[in-house]
Amino acid sequence: MTHRALICSALAEGRSVIREPLISEDTEATRRVLEQLGVGISHMDRAWKVAGGSLRKPESDLHCGESGTTLRLVTALSSLVDGECKLIGGASLSKRPVGPLVDSLRQLGTECESTGGLPPVTVKGKGRLPGGEAVLPGDVSSQFVSAILIAAPRGEKDTTLRLNTRLESRPYVELTMETQRAFGVSVEASRDMMEYRIKRQSYLPADVTVERDWSATAFLLGAGALAGRVTVEDLNMGSSQADAAVLGIMDEMGATVVGRGGSITIEKAPLSGIELDLSDSPDLFPVMASLCAAASGRSVLRGLRRLRLKESDRVAAMTGGLVGMGVRCELAGDILTIEGGSPKGCVIDPWGDHRIAMAFSILGLAAEGETTILDAECVSKSYPGFWGDLEALGVELARDADE
Repeated sequence: MTHRALICSALAEGRSVIREPLISEDTEATRRVLEQLGVGISHMDRAWKVAGGSLRKPESDLHCGESGTTLRLVTALSSLVDGECKLIGGASLSKRPVGPLVDSLRQLGTECESTGGLPPVTVKGKGRLPGGEAVLPGDVSSQFVSAILIAAPRGEKDTTLRLNTRLESRPYVELTMETQRAFGVSVEASRDMMEYRIKRQSYLPADVTVERDWSATAFLLGAGALAGRVTVEDLNMGSSQADAAVLGIMDEMGATVVGRGGSITIEKAPLSGIELDLSDSPDLFPVMASLCAAASGRSVLRGLRRLRLKESDRVAAMTGGLVGMGVRCELAGDILTIEGGSPKGCVIDPWGDHRIAMAFSILGLAAEGETTILDAECVSKSYPGFWGDLEALGVELARDADE
């Protein structure tokens, strides 16, 4: 939501306010590249003021860090710049696909190229997206769809976007459209969200408050389900965030879930295995795999294909770590079967992936013995305060003196 609000603010003529933004390495990457594009962003108490409306050619490459959201959304945004933009990223981001988005921008009249479908990406904008019709796969990254939807209202003519495969991670596209509405822009979508019509429109300045992050909340609630009692406050129970689905899943597994207003309390209880399709909420995979490893019985997790294209190959990273903790796993295609039981502590390499590190940290609460998470600071990508929050919940952490 922070990424989307920042970019919509950049396109709105005037001053917008984004309250309670998520401050992390990923969102800082978006803020930084927008400033390179001439967007004025200033800090106030727990908020960002954004002076948007016009974009300028950057004086240097746009470094997106390891943020796939930054890369994809700003690639489309760059079509609205009069001049050349080159988007680069870190080692992990440079392996993440962007080819389908580049192809769709070409279909809409923007000169754009990538390196074999991967970053770096070069966009030679003309100040406006020419517009027209484009076809895009919906099962590689929903961020491709969101990127086109955000840029298209500033096109020279109306745009029609059609998907030639089923849309996965649908809630993330709905989140994009919801953010656009807050800035005065409306996108027409078919009921199955396979076709979109975007008319020429102007973004309007807005004052928006970013919801609490259900993706981060899932790990805290998982800690409660495995090891004690955790209350998370100020949540939007009607959120369109994909990972809000975690509540229903944990309830189905047998966790004690109590909701009161915007507050959720989860207490430790015997968990049972579950069958899940995570196609629409792939970021829940690491935390759900950890819960399934500690649950009794067999769990089957489906819809994992795209998880191989994240910050790491999350299927391989989680499977390897679970096996290291003595958990029986069987991987067949995009289906992972986990035989839950009694995980044992071990040394976990999270492959530099924030969600893998957080997932094994909460499983470590239920594991016999000590669990060591290497490269622990990788959580800063999305949740810099994670370790401090665990300590506030009473978790005993021993930090390496070299960190």
